[in-house]
Amino acid sequence: MTPLTVVPRLLRVASVLLAWRLDELVDAAHLFRPLKLLRPLLARPRANVATMSRGERLRLALTELGPIFVKAGQVLSTRRDLIPLDIADELSLLQDQVAPFPGNEARAIVEQQLNASTDQLYASFDETALASASIAQVHAATLRDGREVVVKVLRPGIDARIARDVKLLRSLGELAQRWHPHADKIRPLDVVAEVEKMLENELDLQREGASASLLKRNFASGVDLYVPAVHWELTGARVLTLERVYGISSDDIAAIDAAGLDRKALAVKGVRVFYEQVFRDNFFHADAHPGNIWVDPSRIDEPRFIALDFGIMGSLPEADQYWLAQNFIALFERDYARIAQLHVAAGWMPANVRLDELEAAVRTVCEPYFTRPLSQISLAELVVKLFQTARRFDLTLQPQLILLQKTLLNIEGVGRMLDPEIDIWAVAHPVLKRILRQRYSPLRTLRDMSKRLPEWLHHAPEFPDLVRDALRQAGRGEQRLLTDVDALSHQARLAGRVLRMLGGGLLGATLILSATLLWSLAPQHGTWPPLLLGAAGLLAFALGCSRPR
Repeated sequence: MTPLTVVPRLLRVASVLLAWRLDELVDAAHLFRPLKLLRPLLARPRANVATMSRGERLRLALTELGPIFVKAGQVLSTRRDLIPLDIADELSLLQDQVAPFPGNEARAIVEQQLNASTDQLYASFDETALASASIAQVHAATLRDGREVVVKVLRPGIDARIARDVKLLRSLGELAQRWHPHADKIRPLDVVAEVEKMLENELDLQREGASASLLKRNFASGVDLYVPAVHWELTGARVLTLERVYGISSDDIAAIDAAGLDRKALAVKGVRVFYEQVFRDNFFHADAHPGNIWVDPSRIDEPRFIALDFGIMGSLPEADQYWLAQNFIALFERDYARIAQLHVAAGWMPANVRLDELEAAVRTVCEPYFTRPLSQISLAELVVKLFQTARRFDLTLQPQLILLQKTLLNIEGVGRMLDPEIDIWAVAHPVLKRILRQRYSPLRTLRDMSKRLPEWLHHAPEFPDLVRDALRQAGRGEQRLLTDVDALSHQARLAGRVLRMLGGGLLGATLILSATLLWSLAPQHGTWPPLLLGAAGLLAFALGCSRPR
């Protein structure tokens, strides 16, 4: 049941939706069934509503309702597997911009968080906000050594307001879950949960600073992507101080051309940076719209991007990362049967799915695209349609994959603005294959094993006790079915097998450790000796674990 305390605010939401002629949303929630007589008084249509599309009307209604509803609309815009594309396109235009709060309040928050006056912390602190959003606003400042920085400050009282608005959103989600005819597809409570998680992350500026720091380390060369440095001594949970950077918004084509930058090279770099973030580093910027992705005007010969705003970052479980990469490769190579097999192997679909039917559905979606020149194919659009099709086969999408889908849409949009003729397939395919070759190479596997070796050696002394306990349990269980002689014989065979496993395991571990040390300490001898030793170690493991004939 919806608490009575939120009923007045729910009625205001309904009246705004009705004013923008979004009657179907109110009717679907059955909110006005007991208030039909009051409906004409609550609904005051806005001017020119009749000429607007439903997506535009929804976008303007969410803007009028306030910042938290704007956030909800932004999240909903990423769910192109669930909502119509015309609405998703309009909601993607939502801008989180509100009037700034007084600069003296921002100064007070900085001083309270950092336990010093701004005069001690900075050479100058501008109380006029550079930019202002629903969660925080940004001020220009100068360090004592003359370096320019920006200071991001959370709004006062924002925690309580967000908690109140999330409660209202949850009530709306419960109404929609109960009454909306397509609630099982839209899953409104899941959307509310995504908004809540996003807001929770954005309320911790120290977390945002850590994300910026990791992204900067991943692109330390700064050739393709530059990330401003974090000043940790001037950062806390409610205050974040970053190096100030200057650039051109990636959708300002006229300014980019005026600066003499190579847009085609930038478009290629944008695609490459996306795949490196997702599949090389497994840490990607999940809010990569043009306002957060700038172009560095000072780099004429080697153009690069500048990343801003690290409140929403994404990563994938290692298994999902692998399966997703393989799906992309299969899609690039038009191997529809493998796409179907990979979806089931990844656990994204039930094991009882008819693979031939799934393959046929994937082919039906993809083939019309491949009749066009590759430069005209939208990979992001194709991925969205594949997700929509796969939902008929009970596809289970994780939130991380939704964030990735959103980022892919943003990056492809930026790439096509910079170079409308870019062949994203031709750029992405070799980049992804190179990353996978490096990520799953034998040498990378040996490196990973060498990292885990100390842990294995630490637990090695426990292994005999575990074997003894296992033998005792096996003996007690088998005695119920076997004679004493048979039980002893069975335990002897089991003990022999365990000894072979121990011998094979110790020999294999020794060979693999030797291979790792040889490769690490004597690289001048090449890679073949370590590879042969490693292969011998794996063979020893296999022989030790095999059943006797």
